[in-house]
Amino acid sequence: VQLQASGGGLVQAGGSLRLSCAASVRPFSQYIMGWFRQTPGKEREFVSGISQRGDSTRYTDSVKDRFAISRDNAENTVYLQMNSLQPEDTAVYYCAAKMSLFISTNTGAYDYWGQGTLVTVSS
Repeated sequence: VQLQASGGGLVQAGGSLRLSCAASVRPFSQYIMGWFRQTPGKEREFVSGISQRGDSTRYTDSVKDRFAISRDNAENTVYLQMNSLQPEDTAVYYCAAKMSLFISTNTGAYDYWGQGTLVTVSS
């Protein structure tokens, strides 16, 4: 099982990035997908999650109205559109997959993890 995250980079404050996560989990459409992020010395934190069909999403408060998660089950890919980026969004972003009924904010609930992609927001 592989989750390949991409799309990170350096952006100025106020800018946008779109992260992608290509998953080899099968069937992809039965997995809840999540995005987490981590900075040095801190625990990995939940950013956003999406249900199997994409009809339910969840966000941490700090990214609501700025980030949007989506998925394409035909392409086995989940996305995170990040707008109005701020320096505090700087982190390594990870995608994760879990096969269960509910979106969870708990890292321990996820079965598979990608390798992470670095997002750096300059002020």
